[in-house]
Amino acid sequence: MKICLSAIILFISFATGFAQNGKTFLQFDGKEGPGKGKHVVLISGDDEYRSEESMPMMAKILSEKYGFKTTVLFPIHPETGDVVPNYQNNIPGLEQLADADLMIMLIRFRDLPLDQMKHLEDYFKAGKPFIALRTSTHPFAVKDENSPYFKWNWNSKIAGWEGGFGQQIVGETWVAHHGIHKSEGTRALVDGVDRDADHPILRGVDDIWAPTDVYSIKNLPSSANVLLYGQSTAGMTAEAPLMYDKSIMPIAWTKEYALDGGKTGMVFGSTLGSSLDFLSEDMRRLVLNASFWLLDMPEVITPELSVDIVGTYEPTMFGFDSFRKGMRVGDFK
Repeated sequence: MKICLSAIILFISFATGFAQNGKTFLQFDGKEGPGKGKHVVLISGDDEYRSEESMPMMAKILSEKYGFKTTVLFPIHPETGDVVPNYQNNIPGLEQLADADLMIMLIRFRDLPLDQMKHLEDYFKAGKPFIALRTSTHPFAVKDENSPYFKWNWNSKIAGWEGGFGQQIVGETWVAHHGIHKSEGTRALVDGVDRDADHPILRGVDDIWAPTDVYSIKNLPSSANVLLYGQSTAGMTAEAPLMYDKSIMPIAWTKEYALDGGKTGMVFGSTLGSSLDFLSEDMRRLVLNASFWLLDMPEVITPELSVDIVGTYEPTMFGFDSFRKGMRVGDFK
């Protein structure tokens, strides 16, 4: 009996210690603001664009300035406990989605355990709103052909699930780099193109230049509402000239989605989103505005909303294996 009791106590201690703020996830209590009482979960997990840096930064803006409770999840190597963005098989804490009002994700080619995928499935089946940034057009690469989530793969050929989760739910999967990667940037076009320029998400969004290149878009459904188009720039500085010889591409849109007979929900998708992109004030504003709009709070959105960074933010240049080694969750607080 003593042995059994000791084992139970050990198990409880391990379980409670594993799910711990600052250890396996970051959680920020909301201060005062229009988001008070609402919970936003931000999920990082991409190999290249340093979402492990940008998601905590946005979480602090949402909680400190606007009252949202925010939770940030990370790809964690189970053997070391380090945040390892190119470890594709573990994002602990996805059970936080159960009471989330909004999800913001920037993930790429994840092959997560079934229990973790189930939390995502439950969220999407509930038709809850989400924001999908950059590589979230191709978020999953499930290897097991017998998995119920195999059809979510970015390159799925399964009937009705062509292009996987990205194409069917977000609106597009991975196609190609339209701009030259690490050589050309993206300028958001706010004038002179046919788009929904009066949408609340665009209030105060006047100038976005991003060092990440334009992604190719070819499958975005006609039902999607394009908010911004992007043009390649001949260089990776904000002063670089536009490349008029290259066609423009959608870089931000909204669309309805429904997962396997679940409730209808709304997604805001954007091919912008590297940690360096978030140095742009209006990039941060775009995500903030999208958050309020998806939560049916358009009246809150004004051009004067502050998107000043809370604390310091020194993002790392994007690239494979360029992440800071030996970092723990608490180091991103």
